[in-house]
Amino acid sequence: MIKGKLEIIIKINELPDASTDKNGWYHFIVDCDGKQVSITVKPKVWKKLADAQANYPVWVAALAGGMGEENEKGFGLSNPNVQVFERKPKEV
Repeated sequence: MIKGKLEIIIKINELPDASTDKNGWYHFIVDCDGKQVSITVKPKVWKKLADAQANYPVWVAALAGGMGEENEKGFGLSNPNVQVFERKPKEV
């Protein structure tokens, strides 16, 4: 058997409602096909999402990380990172 690395990518296209913890990190939950994924990001990562919401009419963000702790409704995303892309409307 060989070893591999599990990486999960979650795509979102709107800014989620988030709460902040005592360190200023942002926490939010994303519903992915019935599984709730709990995500906590640094302020720098949250700023990328907030900037996309403010500057792009249509955008998509890819949140990537490992599978964290499981719970009865889903799991956590460990060490999340984000890439944000502006989406251009398709021409008719």
